Amino acid sequence: MEENTTSTGTGTQGAAAHVHGPGCFICNVARPLFERYWSEATRDHFRNSRIEFLKGIRSLIDHRIEHLSRHEQHHGTRLTVE
Repeated sequence: MEENTTSTGTGTQGAAAHVHGPGCFICNVARPLFERYWSEATRDHFRNSRIEFLKGIRSLIDHRIEHLSRHEQHHGTRLTVE
């Protein structure tokens, strides 16, 4: 099954958005409302909050990787069986 996507054209490079039907609330009401009434400062604030959220997720993942790597070293001692 193929999914239709198209570039949003809002300055996000490489981003794709779903193509919605003619009665789509998001495309017809919400997105134009946000684009028209949100100031540049508001857009910057929400963009920065998304970045900080992703950095938090990255921090959690890095911490878990460090934790697992530390415990891998203590799995036991190799013995040669004759």
